[in-house]
Formats: sequence, structure tokens, C-alpha cells
Amino acid sequence: MTSQSTTTTPAWSDRLLAELDVIDQNTHELTARLTVEQLNWQPSPGVWSVGQCLEHLCLGNEAYLPAISAALVGKRTSPVQEISLGWLARWFIRSFIEPSPATKRGPAPKKIVPGVRVELSVIDRFLRSNHEARQLIRDARSYDVNRIRFVNPFVPLLRFTVGTGLMITCGHERRHVLQAQRVKRSQAFPGYC
Repeated sequence: MTSQSTTTTPAWSDRLLAELDVIDQNTHELTARLTVEQLNWQPSPGVWSVGQCLEHLCLGNEAYLPAISAALVGKRTSPVQEISLGWLARWFIRSFIEPSPATKRGPAPKKIVPGVRVELSVIDRFLRSNHEARQLIRDARSYDVNRIRFVNPFVPLLRFTVGTGLMITCGHERRHVLQAQRVKRSQAFPGYC
């Protein structure tokens, strides 16, 4: 009887890394040849532009990823194959993160509200943040992401597991990249063909 190799990467890690690859590909397609005007065009007042969606994700990653990473420091390694979500995490992801018609819309935390005008550099900034997210996923796969909790940078009393935090990060990105794609597909979008 053979034992499972200890070098096998957890399924959750492979899945989240693949999700980030798709998000990056969609972002490249979304932003190819955009002008600053197009990046900042809003379909209506109060609706985010493509650039604001990306800046919101950058700000979210810049707050969330270091908090998750800090939680791993000093913990013993003990990898798990899958992320287990508790009822609160499942409800939160289903209600506020996953892109779907049932997802609730709420105001973004003040820390991650995008600026009024965004520069083209936000594209590279977002893609760099995804590179950092990938590295964190690779680092986290050696740990029990179902037991280690991190201090939520937006609601400090709320402590999700590292696995939940990584799932939230990817789901949040999917949601807002889809939002940015809808903005670009608008018939009123400057240069719409």
C-alpha cells in the first residue's frame, strides 16, 4: 500500500490559483488598449468605472492579503486538501461576495472606496496584487487554512479563517471584474464598437 505523496498540492490551492489566472486573463482582455478616458467612464453617476472597479480590488487586496499573511507567522504547518466554510463564511460569501443576481449590494468599506479618477497604472497595480495573492496561496498551502484565523482589516471583531479569506479574495475579484466587463460592454461606452 502506498501513501499519498507529501508533495501533492492541496486541491483548494490549485483551484484558487487557476481562478486568479482566469481573472488576470479577463483583466488583460478588458483593459487592452483602453485610454484614460475609457478607464474612467462611468455609465451613470455613482456607478463605478472600469478603473474604479480595479482600484477597489487593489485596495482590498492591499488590506486583506497582509492581514492573512500575518496570521500564518509562527503557526505550525499542517496542510489540508480542502477549505471548509462555516455557516457564517458560507452566508457572507453567498450574500456579499459571489457574483450572482442574489448578491446583496452594500457600500464598500471606506478603506477600499476608489478615487474619483484612476490612472492607467491601476492595471499593473492590480495584476501585481494578484501576483502577491498567488504567492500567499502558495505559502498558505502548507498550513491548516481551516483553523488559522486572521484579523479582518475592515471589521476587526470578525475573524475569518485563512481559507475563507483567500476564497473571499478570489470571489471579490470575480465579482468586480464582471462588473467592469459590464461597464465596457455598455453601448454608451466611449469607442464602443
